Amino acid sequence: MNTRREFLSAAASAAVASAAANTTSKPISAKADTMILLWMAGGMAQTETFDPKRHTPFEPGLDPNRVLSTFKPIDTAVDNIKISEGLENIAKVMDRGTLIRSYQAGDLGFILHSRHQYHWHTGYAPPQSVAAPHLGAWISKALGPRHPDMPAFIDVGQSLEIGAESDSLKSFHTAGFLGTEYGPFFITNPEDAMAAVRPPAHISHERFAARYERYKKLLEAGGAAESGAQQQDALRRAVDNAHRLLTSPGAKAFDLSLEKKESIEKYGDTRFGRGCLLARRLTEAGARFIEVTTEYIPFRHWDTHENGHTRARVTKQMIDRPIAQLVLDLEERGLLNRTLIVVATEFGRDMIQEGKPDKPVKDQVKIPEKLQDLRQYGMHRHFTEAGSLLLFGGGVKNGHLYGVTADERPCKVVKDPIKIQDLHATLYHAMGIPANYGAEIEKRPFYVTKDGKGKAVTELFGA
Repeated sequence: MNTRREFLSAAASAAVASAAANTTSKPISAKADTMILLWMAGGMAQTETFDPKRHTPFEPGLDPNRVLSTFKPIDTAVDNIKISEGLENIAKVMDRGTLIRSYQAGDLGFILHSRHQYHWHTGYAPPQSVAAPHLGAWISKALGPRHPDMPAFIDVGQSLEIGAESDSLKSFHTAGFLGTEYGPFFITNPEDAMAAVRPPAHISHERFAARYERYKKLLEAGGAAESGAQQQDALRRAVDNAHRLLTSPGAKAFDLSLEKKESIEKYGDTRFGRGCLLARRLTEAGARFIEVTTEYIPFRHWDTHENGHTRARVTKQMIDRPIAQLVLDLEERGLLNRTLIVVATEFGRDMIQEGKPDKPVKDQVKIPEKLQDLRQYGMHRHFTEAGSLLLFGGGVKNGHLYGVTADERPCKVVKDPIKIQDLHATLYHAMGIPANYGAEIEKRPFYVTKDGKGKAVTELFGA
């Protein structure tokens, strides 16, 4: 859904649910105007990235129980924080952010990436009786666009046609019951982003404008019963927003060809790198919420069930430069303080443990008694007891470390655990949205955090 035609089609065909805004407490003072979620899809191994443990080099016949980290720890710009080899550029900007090492994923039974990604993005474990909105949709509804010509919620880098789990991915890449007006504007490939906001070359400006006017008259002629007036108004607003973007000078923000060559090179020649560059441009142009993903594809990128060491090395090369460069670019432009960058994933990983030590679930990977081949080194199971996140800008403390995990297996959280409802409350808090902000659906309240009870970890923020 990343073309102009598909975007308008989605706006024209979606049924907007009856969800009236129902803020249940006064807005809080926002620390950030924009949020950028850099999504490490597939379950980023915390011990190979931001929470390194004892390094055990590979050798044939290695006992897998000895393996905690397959990369060496490296120093960062903060004296008491070390991260994993291969993230040298991020290490240099650690003094601009906060590292959380104590995120605990939900206990959802047999572990599926799609279910935990749904849980992370919406705050609600599937299945739900109603379609839970993506946090970007909630932010879009609560705060609206920063600039009238720019979509409030933009999703970059994820193809939604990847086979068996495509329907599950589609289920949380939406505004849920809030309706299409607050849903994401999709850019699958950032290098093709400009095509998504440009009218087709074969249609003249006059013809394009005439089509829009006819479509508006069609909507008005259709009429609506009182019960459907809200849906019709929301649909009209969605179409108006799409048309305004297509005819706005602000659409140039999507055109990466306008960047200098040296600027493009700093972000690296990958889809994720281009996505981070696009996120910087969209932030400058007034986007409210942007998600950029490494893209979830089973057994690719962070989904390191096999050949994990080698795949982690490649994936770290993909993210290291663009994340650091995004931080530096926003800082240089005076935008970092009011932009919250979140580097996150659905759960962590461990060589031995599937699930949590006290709540093990069925193993999905067979670990050999001895590692004989490099492809077996870094074969990671899903570990929901601990995971890492990085926060930059948006009022968070600089050079701050939050949460501690054990140095030996099982590497459990031993200090300051943070679960999804409190993590979300913290992110919403940065944006000035209370944890019990919500809407009414099917005559019952629905909140941005489960039951509206999330508690923001305010100590992550500076004065």
